[in-house]
Amino acid sequence: MNGKYKKFPVGIKYLICVIFSAAAIILGIGIGSVFISPDEIAAVLANKIFGIDLPEKVTDITAAIIMNVRLPRVLCAFIVGAGLSAGGAVMQSVLSNPLASGYTLGVSSGASLGVTLTVFFGITFFGAFTLPLMGFIFGFATVLTAVAAASRFDRNTGSATIILIGMVMSLFVNAAVTLLMGINRDAAKSVIYWQMGSFSGQDLTTAAIIFPITLVTILIVMRYSIAMDLMTFGDEQAMSAGVNIKSAKILLLILSSALTGTAVAFVGTIGFIDLIAPHAVRKVFGSRHKIVIPMSAVTGGGFMVISDLLARTVIAPVELPVGAVTAIIGAPVFAYIFLKKRK
Repeated sequence: MNGKYKKFPVGIKYLICVIFSAAAIILGIGIGSVFISPDEIAAVLANKIFGIDLPEKVTDITAAIIMNVRLPRVLCAFIVGAGLSAGGAVMQSVLSNPLASGYTLGVSSGASLGVTLTVFFGITFFGAFTLPLMGFIFGFATVLTAVAAASRFDRNTGSATIILIGMVMSLFVNAAVTLLMGINRDAAKSVIYWQMGSFSGQDLTTAAIIFPITLVTILIVMRYSIAMDLMTFGDEQAMSAGVNIKSAKILLLILSSALTGTAVAFVGTIGFIDLIAPHAVRKVFGSRHKIVIPMSAVTGGGFMVISDLLARTVIAPVELPVGAVTAIIGAPVFAYIFLKKRK
């Protein structure tokens, strides 16, 4: 762990992370074309949850803005950021690479293919959920294919083999997406908009779908915290400690891809959050995954809410793609991690 953080008690570090995320949520709900103060937010939430009467200064319009527009958007951003960050932390551990993320195995590429096919052929089997469902199915199928191929060509399912096959899968799937968009230019517009990533128009239904999937998957992942701790020392050390490397890697890769795929399917491709948050958490808390996984989720959720806030306010009323905002923030961090690793 970085020496300058050792002097802080662990409880203080937890508190700082929680305060950061809570402040991000309050700012996300309060800041916009109409500013809403924290006490107004608290009053509206108390009214909806406990039935407490609204103060006179809080209008019905303010309550509607909070409950119908900003709160659903902020909750979706937080849950998606938490899922992406926890998945990124797992991926980095399993592949023993601090630059690995949920997209290494082609999750976003597969999801893009599913969305492209949905738009291209006008598939509407599941109504409003057709697009996210197809994105999740194809993203998950791409991961399963990559893991199956890695298991076939490498008995121990080595990290280098997984990364290489994941890159090959991503290139192949991206080529298929580009080919389909070249054939149908009208469909290409919808796919490109989805690929940029956005929380615009998300409602509480989306949050209610993503939240249980993300929470349950994170809880399952945390059961393998000790195995991930051992894998950070290398496959041989982990096997000598009794870890079944092959089965553990396959299961953890599938779980981390489920976290990434669920998020990507609903809001589009949003990168770098799953790289930034786990790296920041490890710098502060160390490498114990019992702490890293939940703290990555909390911190990543806060980062995502702030990124979405910047996306919709920097040049308001024009809204930027949140994926572009996270890339602008994350690219320098990516370069820093890479150059520091080389040094």
